[in-house]
Amino acid sequence: MPSTESIEERGHLLTEQANPQSQNLDQLSSLELVDLFNQQDQLTVTAIAAAREDLAAAIEIISGALAKKGRLFYIGAGTSGRLGVLDAVECPPTFCTPPELVQGILAGGASALLRSSEGLEDIAEDGARAIADHRITQLDVVVGITAGGTTPYVHGALDAARARGAKTIFIACVPEIQAPRPADVNIRLLTGPEILAGSTRLKAGTVTKMALNILSTGAMVKLGKVYGNRMVDVAVTNRKLEDRAVRILQDLTDLNREQAGQLLNASGQRVKLALLMHWSGLSLEAAEAQLLSHGGNLRQAMDALP
Repeated sequence: MPSTESIEERGHLLTEQANPQSQNLDQLSSLELVDLFNQQDQLTVTAIAAAREDLAAAIEIISGALAKKGRLFYIGAGTSGRLGVLDAVECPPTFCTPPELVQGILAGGASALLRSSEGLEDIAEDGARAIADHRITQLDVVVGITAGGTTPYVHGALDAARARGAKTIFIACVPEIQAPRPADVNIRLLTGPEILAGSTRLKAGTVTKMALNILSTGAMVKLGKVYGNRMVDVAVTNRKLEDRAVRILQDLTDLNREQAGQLLNASGQRVKLALLMHWSGLSLEAAEAQLLSHGGNLRQAMDALP
């Protein structure tokens, strides 16, 4: 065990402090516990609002990079890393993106998803090695996620990414003065001390998931993966998603359910292509070419038609 002299003091960090609102946590009734959680969780919405400009700047960087054939990486340890992996794996079914476009890197790898391996977060060299292993370049964006802002694994990764010319975004739940970090965008999500002191899987985890939802969805909207508020690039891989695809076609056209299903089949189960074929009268091959010439953006493809 390290001596107390070698242990870095982190008690000043916002995420490590005791919450005065929950000092009698172990004496509360179940209903009082729920009410306290609900009250404290309101702070996540306030934190997102306070970071709105930085979140918008991050969306611009990410969407710009992806449009130029770059990739998006989330990297973190523990809860922060798992949330990054979760957001990454949800992009292919929602937006029909290739798995390599948005990737989550978790300290400890896939096994750390199921079993905690928090000690690995202390190794900065492992973070740098992960950047090298994924062959990150100046085309890519790396989002480092660490609730307390001090995780060596994340800092090592971001330093290595910056050295390779990649854009970097830093997400933490402490003020910059407590954990400074050079990055192209610094997103600070300040939700205050946790109900259970230091347990950042609570408010910090919730607000991080909210931020990642905004970043990935916002970037995909910018890339034309959405028409109106419909996920027209949805991957039709099961019955639920097939039903959603048919309903999208019904909602955006004058077709009944049977006709929408036939159109979906004619398009090869591709909603965006089905809509273009229906609205333009183009054949499958011509619609594919029209979409391709406009980077897969349905609205732009429609606007460019004579």
